[in-house]
Amino acid sequence: MKVILQKDIPNLGDAGDIKEVADGYARNFLLPKKLVIAANESSKKAMDHQKRLIKIKKEKRRKEGEKIAGDLSGAVLNFTAQAGDEDKLFGSITSMDIATKLQEMGYKIDKRKIVLENPIKKIGEHEIVIKLAEGLTSKVKVVVEKVQ
Repeated sequence: MKVILQKDIPNLGDAGDIKEVADGYARNFLLPKKLVIAANESSKKAMDHQKRLIKIKKEKRRKEGEKIAGDLSGAVLNFTAQAGDEDKLFGSITSMDIATKLQEMGYKIDKRKIVLENPIKKIGEHEIVIKLAEGLTSKVKVVVEKVQ
């Protein structure tokens, strides 16, 4: 059965793609969840319209992401934390802490978009990457200072 994907489906395709799937898969899973529509002439016209709308939305998100990336490119986030010998923190600075600090600055960024291989556990300057919309990234400097 030929179907047009309404949403991105892992291992199948992206929204707007026309795919050939098993009848049972389409009838029992994809169609009831409204993940696809049957491919015919009227649905192809509707899908072309939906593709244009998706393209406009992606462009809008990309422009907003570029603006945020430009604003964040030189940003410095300052944290103070208790530390012991050898400047090792009691605890750590996590992506949640960074997201909270960014929200205080006026940027609503999900903690899952903040790339930290490991939580920050030492005093000093650390550079982190924030994933933004449509594949854009921004580097932010995190400065951790010892509580006096």
